[in-house]
Amino acid sequence: MDLELEGKTAVVTGASRGIGKAVARELALSGCDVVICARRPEDLELAARELSQETGRKVVGITADTTSTPDVERMIKEAADALGRIDILVNNAAAPGGIARGPLASISDDDVLDDLNTKVVGYLRCARAVGPYMTDQGWGRIVNIGGLSARNANGANVSAGIRNAGLVNLTKYLSQQLGPSGVTVNLVHPGATRTERSGPMYEEQARQQGISVEEVEARVAANNATNRIVDASELAYVVAFLASPRSIAISGEVIAAGGGSGQAVYH
Repeated sequence: MDLELEGKTAVVTGASRGIGKAVARELALSGCDVVICARRPEDLELAARELSQETGRKVVGITADTTSTPDVERMIKEAADALGRIDILVNNAAAPGGIARGPLASISDDDVLDDLNTKVVGYLRCARAVGPYMTDQGWGRIVNIGGLSARNANGANVSAGIRNAGLVNLTKYLSQQLGPSGVTVNLVHPGATRTERSGPMYEEQARQQGISVEEVEARVAANNATNRIVDASELAYVVAFLASPRSIAISGEVIAAGGGSGQAVYH
């Protein structure tokens, strides 16, 4: 199926590595020119160069801290100048897995607030900044990247679930605000996803547990219906569809992309 993304433009935050980079790659392969954003200029420049060389599309790196409203507004303006317009926003900038972890007595207010400021309020900042570009042209797609911790409480991690659950409501709100102007907004919840971080992380878990890396991966994969770990490139296929004109029938919705993780039923 042709996603009709040829010639579209996109901004992807948190895109110097991991899920964000995989999404930027898939959008570029589908015909988009892309601005990728992150805080570290060295990683960003390398990622932009790699993606541009591989896809043959225009890929521009713009540094930005999504906890800062002026920084976000500057980034979006620079992105619009670089691309000519902005058709797609993928909100992905956040600390993987959340910041506030551990027993209740050890949880820091600042860690929880930092997590919410980056992921929930940060997504709001980016959507607010890009909104006028999309509404003026009468078309746009916003895809927020959340996480299945919104549905699965983890006794060791408080802020990941809070922030991702908050994105559900934010996504619905944005869809109602922007929908009349031709903009759809949806949320994708990844589960365990294979990225550049996975190898070292599984190796450390294997060392701590005294088992092989293969056993660690098998245990992770056993937690979903497909018995395999979803790759970031596969998650990017879902995002690319939601970012395309073909997804017009879907807005304000939550799409789980964890390979069938969990046993709860949502209806």
